[in-house]
Amino acid sequence: MILYFLRHGLSGSREEWKGDDALRPLTKEGMKSMVKQAETLADLGLNLDLIITSPLARAFQTADIIADRLKKGDKLLQDERLGPGFSSDDLAKVLNDNAEAQNIMLVGHEPDFSLTISALTGGGRMLLKKGGLARVDVTSTEPLQGELVWLLPPKVMAR
Repeated sequence: MILYFLRHGLSGSREEWKGDDALRPLTKEGMKSMVKQAETLADLGLNLDLIITSPLARAFQTADIIADRLKKGDKLLQDERLGPGFSSDDLAKVLNDNAEAQNIMLVGHEPDFSLTISALTGGGRMLLKKGGLARVDVTSTEPLQGELVWLLPPKVMAR
């Protein structure tokens, strides 16, 4: 199984946002960058079975842009477990619920994704920047373990 962890694109500042943080959207710059990144993802030919996203607005917008460009709108799912607080335990449940999928893109948040990738790969410290993408190949499901294959910063993705 191959997992792609995509952090949502640029969103407005949490401190400046008035209202429910779950509704904080991508900025115009964030949307433009994600469109460019979607082009890069199309060029990579990821052959995704599912795109599973946090329900928060900025993550869903990111996932929707990707799904639209990859023509995977019918494979886009929201899952509350990918919201803030996502962990390796949540990942195991998400994967169990979608056991038929072999190539899954997860769209969510920090610091949860970096902590989950670190736990999945046996340690190490990393930071997934906004719009960054990490590929982890699952090497074992019991216990859940994987290998970090690559980590692409947003500047590479939005070439």
